[in-house]
Amino acid sequence: MGEEIIKLFDSELKVMDILWKEGPVPARHVADVLTEELGWNKNTTYTLIKRCINKGAIERREPNFMCHALIAKEKVQEAETNELINKIFDGSADKLFASLLSRKKLSAGEIEKLKKIVGDLDGRR
Repeated sequence: MGEEIIKLFDSELKVMDILWKEGPVPARHVADVLTEELGWNKNTTYTLIKRCINKGAIERREPNFMCHALIAKEKVQEAETNELINKIFDGSADKLFASLLSRKKLSAGEIEKLKKIVGDLDGRR
């Protein structure tokens, strides 16, 4: 697994989420959205954007301080899931799966979707 995992904090993920949903946008737009949704000060958002740039998660492009995500949401989800499995579930994905399933009453449709996912995984081996 040669590529380095970029660790993003929850606040940085809020910035990234806008870029993942909307694509490249000006930093001002990111700040406006987070001010409206979370009540953040624009300076806070700009600081977080700069941290993401320094980490290699965002690229700044001109004109207009355009922000472009350099890492895919799926890569971050994979890294965060792996960290959760390793930290909380002793590296056992089946323990995570069992924990998730025991906490929520699933509908018949959801159970069928899960069976299909497991069946698809089994078919890849």
